[in-house]
Amino acid sequence: MMRLPLFEFRTPSTVEEAARVLDGEGANVMLLAGGTDLLPNMKRRQQVPHTLISLRNVQRLRAVHFDAAGALLGACVKLSEVEADPRYRNGYSALWQAAAQVATLHIRNLATLGGNVCLDTRCLYYDQSYEWRKAINFCRKKEGDTCWVAPGSERCMAVSSTDTAPALIALDARVLLKSRSEEREVALADLYNNDGVKYLARRHNEILSEIRLGVSHGWRSTYWKLRRRGSFDFPVLSVAAAARLSHGVVEEAKIVLGAVASRPLVADEAAKVLLGRKLDREAIAEAAALASRIAKPLSNADFDMSWRKRVASEFVKYALRELCGDDMRAERRQLLGHDWDLPISA
Repeated sequence: MMRLPLFEFRTPSTVEEAARVLDGEGANVMLLAGGTDLLPNMKRRQQVPHTLISLRNVQRLRAVHFDAAGALLGACVKLSEVEADPRYRNGYSALWQAAAQVATLHIRNLATLGGNVCLDTRCLYYDQSYEWRKAINFCRKKEGDTCWVAPGSERCMAVSSTDTAPALIALDARVLLKSRSEEREVALADLYNNDGVKYLARRHNEILSEIRLGVSHGWRSTYWKLRRRGSFDFPVLSVAAAARLSHGVVEEAKIVLGAVASRPLVADEAAKVLLGRKLDREAIAEAAALASRIAKPLSNADFDMSWRKRVASEFVKYALRELCGDDMRAERRQLLGHDWDLPISA
């Protein structure tokens, strides 16, 4: 049985108190929300913080507010709450679909939106027991000097495996980062670095307290996920797409690929080619080809990396076809293994 290492446990009741504790504890401290990823990592000694700051008692981080300007979502909103709330089944459907496909219901009842946004990067050489990693002299992400995925690389190639971040980026989400002395708002896309170790641009003394979404009216969005099994597994490829259409013509669009790099990748050129056009087969094929060019998966996750790159184009097509109104239930059923209707609009 793998056991947790020793650590101090702090339980603040406000964001301000949590920020003071975080600032005062130094670098060897971590925030605990749902703990569904952090605690297993601690058992494997991938992360060994001296202090854990639990956010469970900070009620403000559980708040949800919808109005004409959009939505404000506390970082500790449970993924199961997003899954069950009908207010996300509109232009925000990509977020709903992403949250609903994370792991299992038991985990979604614990896992939080902010925790999934800040999810640690993953790799076949990193997500192993301490003894296994020690046997290969560890890796660049933890205690070693070599990235075993790309031994000549000067950076870690561990892959971003968050489901909700690609969906939120497609929805142009922004996040509020709060420290003891200040708070700042940044686009979620700017929160990530393409480095498996330093994958977050969040400072060590900052708390991601809130996710902010713009208006959903006029938008359609969707999220598609490839994984080994129909449930539980992390993505080895994901595609989030959002579009605002007027009389069938695309006025704005965004396409984001997940699990093919150390950060979610925004396919700007693919989205631009859709502007001013209807989502017909020609436009969809052109956008899918452009989007797949930026997908450069490596041997750090399940499935053959060459196949993962090829299938990226097909998943972009699935997403865009769903946005234009095609019935994609058969494709969803094939991926999920059961009849789970995930409509893109209310």
